[in-house]
Amino acid sequence: MWLNKKLILFFSLIAVCFLSACAEKEELADGSKLIHNDQFVFAASGEFKPFSYMNDDLTMSGFDVEVGEAIAKEMGLKPVQKRIKFKGIVEGVKTGRADAAVASHTINPQRSKHVSFTTPYYYSGPQIFTRPDSDIKTVEDLAGKEVAVAKGSTYADTAAKYTDDIKTYDSDITALQALNTGRHDAVITDFVTGKNAAKEGFKIKGQQLIERSEQAIVLPQDNPKLLKRINETLEKLRENGTLTKISIKYFGEDITKKPE
Repeated sequence: MWLNKKLILFFSLIAVCFLSACAEKEELADGSKLIHNDQFVFAASGEFKPFSYMNDDLTMSGFDVEVGEAIAKEMGLKPVQKRIKFKGIVEGVKTGRADAAVASHTINPQRSKHVSFTTPYYYSGPQIFTRPDSDIKTVEDLAGKEVAVAKGSTYADTAAKYTDDIKTYDSDITALQALNTGRHDAVITDFVTGKNAAKEGFKIKGQQLIERSEQAIVLPQDNPKLLKRINETLEKLRENGTLTKISIKYFGEDITKKPE
């Protein structure tokens, strides 16, 4: 029994040391820290078309991915994609699996307790989507209705304000697919995502735009110099038109400018 306890302690210490080594980052001259000093490793889910989605070669494409790559190149770094399921991205950034997440995270007080946010790189908002023949038009109509949302998204909190019957999916797209095939009464998701799904043939209709939100890049709280560097880079990408160009490529409109 005593030997078993010593073995368990020994292997636990090895595991802790291994995890600590994995999370250790290299510090640059300006004080910012990166996993590798010549790379910008950014996380996205690959589950959120057109923001991030998988290609046949298992790389990711999409608006978020191109923004992450543009940030890396502007900083003189090699962009490296890191795919993490959306519900695990914040924790992945906190534990050092990625330098940052470019993954459409909404700035909110709860997340701000655990991670840092850059300035917004685009503006969005949750919208109700239903089948075309639905009587649901506004949030008042959601009382007692079954609403689907993506796990780990802020849309679950939004839905909880109006109904107790909430179903979760791994991504917004799978929630919209379920709605399209006759399941659930509504989905609450980003208005751009729902709009894009409708263009691709989903039999869904956008209803009330519930509120506006700001989407930002997520970083660990112990890396303020990198936060400053990325904010400066985002400002350059706004000024030189890169963010606008990427937005128009994917959405046909500029969602990177704050709505008036």
